[in-house]
Amino acid sequence: MADDDFPNDFPDGLPGGSGEEFQEMLRNLLGGGGLDPAQLEALSQLGVDPAMVRQLMAQLQTAFTAAGDDGIDWSSAQTQALHLANKDGLGISSGERQEFDQAFALATLWLSEATTISDLAGPPQAITRGQWVEQTLPVWQELAEPVAGSIAGALTAAIDEQVPDDMKQIVAQAGAFMRRVGGSLFAAQLGGVIGRLSLEVVSGGDVGIPIMPDGVAAILPQNFDDFGRDLDVTGDQLALYLGTRELAHARLFRHARWLRLHVISQVTQFARGIRVDTQALEDLASRLDPTSPDELRQAIESGALLPQRTETQEAALKNLENLLATIEGWVDVVTADATSRLPAAAKIAEAVRRRRAVGGPAEQAMSSLVGLELRPRRLREAAAMWRAVTDAVGVAARDSLWDYPDLMPTADDIDDPQALIARLQARVRGDEPVRDAFDEALDELLAQAAEDDDGSTPNDPRPV
Repeated sequence: MADDDFPNDFPDGLPGGSGEEFQEMLRNLLGGGGLDPAQLEALSQLGVDPAMVRQLMAQLQTAFTAAGDDGIDWSSAQTQALHLANKDGLGISSGERQEFDQAFALATLWLSEATTISDLAGPPQAITRGQWVEQTLPVWQELAEPVAGSIAGALTAAIDEQVPDDMKQIVAQAGAFMRRVGGSLFAAQLGGVIGRLSLEVVSGGDVGIPIMPDGVAAILPQNFDDFGRDLDVTGDQLALYLGTRELAHARLFRHARWLRLHVISQVTQFARGIRVDTQALEDLASRLDPTSPDELRQAIESGALLPQRTETQEAALKNLENLLATIEGWVDVVTADATSRLPAAAKIAEAVRRRRAVGGPAEQAMSSLVGLELRPRRLREAAAMWRAVTDAVGVAARDSLWDYPDLMPTADDIDDPQALIARLQARVRGDEPVRDAFDEALDELLAQAAEDDDGSTPNDPRPV
């Protein structure tokens, strides 16, 4: 919006008033103060509902008081998510809890035959949708903070460019205020997405990343009916399979303590690279109606403010997808071995894989909101790698690959499992590992460093 779109000092734009009166009204709005009756009357003559203005000011002042150190009111995310999660009032009866406790107990026995990774310190849980929201929200907040900050900061900058020069000082004083408005709108949308996710997930590890507290395994019985509706599988088989898979997922992250930080760091690294499409935001700011933020809300939820990924982001996303596939592939193989006695195991496993590959509406909304799809696209190839490794070297050698970060299989290992198997077999025999280009380069570097310390070179005639 150009400066000449505004009448100079608004001499004719406000009924019976001058630009100074309008600016004073704006100062009251942005400074957290109230509007006196005369100012409300002026707004009424402009066609603005004074009651709506009062409601807007109350909401914004709430955002001020509830905002955290980053200026974003994350409590609105929790409120919105819990509202959606608990709207049907469903709970878990004591009888259902007992049934799931029995399923977890049998799953624990089966897993002890399929992996050397030890059991969890605490018992697994059957939780409600609301409990899932409360336990996972801190991780969702951590993942979303970079995007929320980017949107909030860009909104402030875009609005600053849209106002006339003689009002820039007023808007500048309200920079933190506008940042909180944008951040709070994002937080509310995030809460809506998490709330809808709570209606779809069937376990703590269902999303693929470690969003549950460390060492906690949980399933959500409220969502079992939707998951198994078209499978023609009995409830006890479904509970056994999903319980086994959840325990395997939770055990892995508890055993490989470094893995949780590794996954979260890769996700946040991707998120910090997200930059808002400033042109789209400026176009939106030029027609933004503060009393009706629906257009801004829709733009945030649809992903319209997020530009196409950069090459760096594409590379980061590829690395993350390979990591998730490596994790999920191991979980798939271990679960398949542990549930081999279950008649419907193969049918349920295929349903899980298809569900992870396609994603539901809530997962797609999360992708639009933060620009990230949490899908292990190479899951089948990774599972084939883990199966080949298990058949070749056994369970113990396979699971030892999670002992240290530098032992974990790479994308190249997914492409060529035989090379990984050869390394593992050589290690079991006690053979020296096969030297590669990295080893040669390292030897050359160390030799050069040693020569530099001696102050001589191989062709130096001086005595050492």
